[in-house]
Amino acid sequence: MTEAPTGTPGWLVVGLGNPGPSYAGHRHNVGYLVCDELARRWGASFKAHKSGRAEVVEGRLGAPGSDGPRVVLARSRSYMNECGGAVSTLATFYKIPPTRIIAIHDELDIAFGTLRVKLGGGDNGHNGLRSMRASLGTGDFYRVRAGIGRPPGRQAVADFVLSDYSKVERKELPFQVDTAADAVESLITVGLEQTQQRYNS
Repeated sequence: MTEAPTGTPGWLVVGLGNPGPSYAGHRHNVGYLVCDELARRWGASFKAHKSGRAEVVEGRLGAPGSDGPRVVLARSRSYMNECGGAVSTLATFYKIPPTRIIAIHDELDIAFGTLRVKLGGGDNGHNGLRSMRASLGTGDFYRVRAGIGRPPGRQAVADFVLSDYSKVERKELPFQVDTAADAVESLITVGLEQTQQRYNS
């Protein structure tokens, strides 16, 4: 991923999660994991944005020197339920409209290991999406929804999402993260319809 001027239209890819090492392995942080994978692919490292509200990677999608779409990867420094402010700040700074924002997040109503991609829709109880909608004034942004499934037995949803993946899931997690990263790149390069046909398993 090569450096890109900030004046060209682009995309804002936001990995939803909670900052800090104590949250790193939680199901709620799969968005961070996918953003980390995208940065790794592009040979880039996250740096603090001047707003102080997020860490970002700026560049272009494609081989070094290519004229691919400008992309900003972002991880909020705020907790999940307050991430919308950081997203809104970045969208304004980079002049990116909501319809060019991709949120990567965990999804309870999708089985672990599967994926769904869509534009717009409700929050389905997800505090990160709710915060983004409130700060952006719209829910019309793309979502790459990484399934985590429902909690077993009577475990509370909040406890489930804020807990680590199981031992079995951790073996499969790299494949889900890799596929979600592929889906993000597909959304940017070929659009929603083709991406849904390929990745909405």
